[in-house]
Amino acid sequence: MKVLVFLEQREGKLKSSALEALTTASKISGGQAANVAGLIVGNQVEGLVSEVKGYGADSVFVAQSAEFEKFNVLEYAAATKAAIDEFKPDVVLGIASPMGRDLFPRVAARCNAGLITDLVDLDLDGGFSGGTKPMYAGKVLAKIAFQGDGIKFATLRPNVFPSEESSGNAEAKALNVSPIQDQNLKLAEIRKGKSDKQDLTEATRIISGGRAMGNADNFKVLHDCAEVVSATVGASRAAVDSGYAGHDMQVGQTGKTVNPSLYVACGISGSIQHMAGMRTSKVIVAINTDPDAPIFSIADYGIVADLFEAVPILTDKFKEILS
Repeated sequence: MKVLVFLEQREGKLKSSALEALTTASKISGGQAANVAGLIVGNQVEGLVSEVKGYGADSVFVAQSAEFEKFNVLEYAAATKAAIDEFKPDVVLGIASPMGRDLFPRVAARCNAGLITDLVDLDLDGGFSGGTKPMYAGKVLAKIAFQGDGIKFATLRPNVFPSEESSGNAEAKALNVSPIQDQNLKLAEIRKGKSDKQDLTEATRIISGGRAMGNADNFKVLHDCAEVVSATVGASRAAVDSGYAGHDMQVGQTGKTVNPSLYVACGISGSIQHMAGMRTSKVIVAINTDPDAPIFSIADYGIVADLFEAVPILTDKFKEILS
């Protein structure tokens, strides 16, 4: 099967999840690098092609223009459709990121094709036919399949599929896309988070705080621990609504869906909305004074204690182990 992979970049930096999608595409194609192509859309992004060499693709389409400097779903959809017309893939892969959730339904509709989002496993029996995705706030894992023939669209949950070097020379191919004239959708403003830490959706370790943090200053105890283990600090909706943390730190159904290798929930009771955004984490540690808190029902390790006593001890232990 021929697979086209949308390689997401922001401000000239390739998302690590792009390599996960390329590795997955290589498996779908049976390891045939000639049947895998990438697509990078942006301004002056041709240099990013070198970063994907050896990850399973022989070619990478590059759509470069000043109009692609910032994400505009109409412009990016036009570029993606142009790459599809050029490469004629059987499958188009991307990541279930905010950009992917905006872009892929629009392009799939233009191609009159089916779309499966947020996959955590693939069905490769006799070719890519569907896969498994969380549903109902993560309470079940549903097997979803495409019907009929034709091009298939799918997005993958970040941090689920491994990124592995295999083969492929990844040569850049210029893709000529004319900017859309007189379009109604204009970019008004981009608001950046204040943190320079890795984005929650791509973080491999996350330490989150809930309403029990008490105030914004108390998040320092989490930042101190996160600094030791190179983690990113998150927050529950209750903490965000209370003004203890910014919305860019919010994990949950109305925040960000994360899938780190380690998730430490500190003072988070475990509402359905919060667990929907983090329950697929590989290892979950819960710290709460209430032994009946719902978060313990999905935790691999539970600590019934005051977080302000337990987290500093964890920080000291992490320092001891890492030294």
